[in-house]
Amino acid sequence: MTAAPSRRLVEFSARELNSRLGEALALYVSAMNYPPGTAEQRAPMWLAHMLRDGWRCVVALGEHDELIGIGYGYRGSTGQWWHEQVRHGLTAVSGPGAVEEWMHDYFELTELHVLPGAQGRGIGEGVLRDLLAGVPTSRVLLSTPEGPSKAWRLYRRLGFVDVLRHYQFTGDPRPFAVLGRSLPLD
Repeated sequence: MTAAPSRRLVEFSARELNSRLGEALALYVSAMNYPPGTAEQRAPMWLAHMLRDGWRCVVALGEHDELIGIGYGYRGSTGQWWHEQVRHGLTAVSGPGAVEEWMHDYFELTELHVLPGAQGRGIGEGVLRDLLAGVPTSRVLLSTPEGPSKAWRLYRRLGFVDVLRHYQFTGDPRPFAVLGRSLPLD
């Protein structure tokens, strides 16, 4: 049995994440198994996210202060790309009542990633719990690719339910699920 890596959870300011953005994006690319050029494409988006209302970030640091996990998000609102995409899909499938129920006061869990070699050891759950512990909204929403994964098992174990399934975001051919739950986590 392999021992769990030593870790500590730390809330990062935008300045702290910006100073380690290359490392954070490398973690993201590794966790998502994306091609290397993805990091350069995503950097401007991550920087823009840091300016959004209610932005929060929690990281897991390994024994040498290297990033082994990261989670961040912010208050979702009208006009944001993800909000508008989900609003459109949810309206089409479930109607405006579902949009009002889920999207009037929510935290968008934008990113949650753990290095592949450290997955399955509670790091993602720790990052998620710490991140959501300080969120003042009544709900949290996220999107994740459809299909069985460690992320799916984590979200289900923590009580996330289906909000919108098999949705295709503009520019991505994969089907996604939008999951949500009320806050705080128990």
